[in-house]
Amino acid sequence: MDIETLHQHFLKSSGVCTDTRNITHNCLFFALKGDNFNGNVFAQEAIDKGAFKVIIDEKVFHKQTGETILCNDVLKTLQELAVFHRKYLNIPIIALTGSNGKTTTKELINVVLTQKFKTTATKGNLNNHIGVPLTILSMNANTEIGIVEMGANHLQEIKSLSEIAQPDFGYITNFGKAHLEGFGSLEGVIKGKTELYQYLKNNNKTVFVNETDSKQIEHTTDTKRVFFGKNDNDDGIVLKDATNHLIIDFKGLTIKSNLIGAYNFNNIAAAIAIGNYFGVSSEKIKEAIENYTPTNNRSQLIEKGTNKIILDAYNANPTSMMAALENFKQAEGDNKILFLGDMFELGADAKNEHEQIVAYLKKYNFGKVYLIGTNFFNTSTTAPNIIKKETFDLLKIELEKTSLKNGFILIKASRGMALERILNIL
Repeated sequence: MDIETLHQHFLKSSGVCTDTRNITHNCLFFALKGDNFNGNVFAQEAIDKGAFKVIIDEKVFHKQTGETILCNDVLKTLQELAVFHRKYLNIPIIALTGSNGKTTTKELINVVLTQKFKTTATKGNLNNHIGVPLTILSMNANTEIGIVEMGANHLQEIKSLSEIAQPDFGYITNFGKAHLEGFGSLEGVIKGKTELYQYLKNNNKTVFVNETDSKQIEHTTDTKRVFFGKNDNDDGIVLKDATNHLIIDFKGLTIKSNLIGAYNFNNIAAAIAIGNYFGVSSEKIKEAIENYTPTNNRSQLIEKGTNKIILDAYNANPTSMMAALENFKQAEGDNKILFLGDMFELGADAKNEHEQIVAYLKKYNFGKVYLIGTNFFNTSTTAPNIIKKETFDLLKIELEKTSLKNGFILIKASRGMALERILNIL
C-alpha cells in the first residue's frame, strides 16, 4: 500500500497506537519490533480491541479480510507516514535539542505559545526515532504550531529526526557532556546536535540563538538567526534573582517563576524570546511562565517533614550535575545534604567524570553527602562527610537508621537510578 492511501486511512482513524495496552477504538496499530518484543504477534489482539487497521511486516500474521496492512518495515512505514502528514499539515514547526534542559524548555515554549495558538508538543520525552513520528502524527487540522523535542545519543540521529519533522525553526539549549558513550567526546556531541542547524541552514529556515553562548553563535554562521539573551537586546530578558525561585524582568514586567536554579534561566529566556517572536503579548508570557510548575522530578522544590528538597532526579550528566551543584552551593540554606547517583552513558569517561564530581565535593563543605551507584562507589574519596553506597537498597538501610531533619537537600542522578524513591524514606 502506498503512503498516500495509508494516510487516508490515518485521517479516518482515531490516531496511532503502538502498544496493545493503550489501544483506542478505530486506531491504526503499528506492530513495531524491539530487542525483546515483536508487535506482529499482537496483531489479532489489536484487532479484537478495536483497531481500525494493523500495520505489520511479517506475512504469517496477514489477514485477507482487510484488517491488516502488510509492509516491508513497520518502523520505516511509521516514519514515512509522519513525513507525509507533516507536509499535509503545512504548519510551522519548532524543533529543539540539546544536552540539558530540552524537555523543560519544550514545556515552557508550549505553555507560552498556547496563550495565542493551538499547539501540539512532544509528550514527555518521546523524542527519538519513534517518538518524533508519533508527535508529528498527533498533530491535526486544529494544530497551528508544532513543537518537537529531539533527543540523540549518536551521530546522524538528529539529522534523521530533522528530515522527519522538517522544522521551520530550531533551538539548541546547550552542548554538554551527555551520551559520551555514543558520541565519543564533547566534540562528537556538538557535531551531532548541530545536525539540526545544518538542516535549517540547508533549507533556509530560522534558528533561535542564545547570544550569551558563543558556541551557538559559532555554529550558526550563515544561518537565519533570531538572537536573545543579551541584556541590551530589545527583548530585555534579565535575570534579577536566582537565590531560590527565579525572578526575571521582561519589558518592564517582573516574572516570578516556579523554577529553581540559575541554570533554568536560559530555558525560560528561550521560551520568552520565542513567544515574543510569535507575537504573544508580554502579559500573556508572564502569565504562562508564572503558572508553569515543574513535574516529573525536574527541578521540583518539595517540602517533606522538616526538610526542603530540590528533586532533580530525572536525568544527569557531568554538565548538568556541575550546574546543579554550583546552584546548590550558592543557594541560601543551612544543613545542606546531597544525594547524588551515578551518571550513565559516559563510556570510557565514566571513571574520570565521577572522580571530578567527587573532587568538587571535597573542595566545598556541603555537610553530609551520599553517593549512590557503582561508579560513585568506586571513586577514591575517603572524606568523612561522604557516604558511599553501591546500591539503592544499601542506601535505604542507611537512611532507615538515620534521622535527617531541618535539611536543605538536593537529589540528582541519571534516570536509571530512580532516586526519587528517597522521598518515600525521608
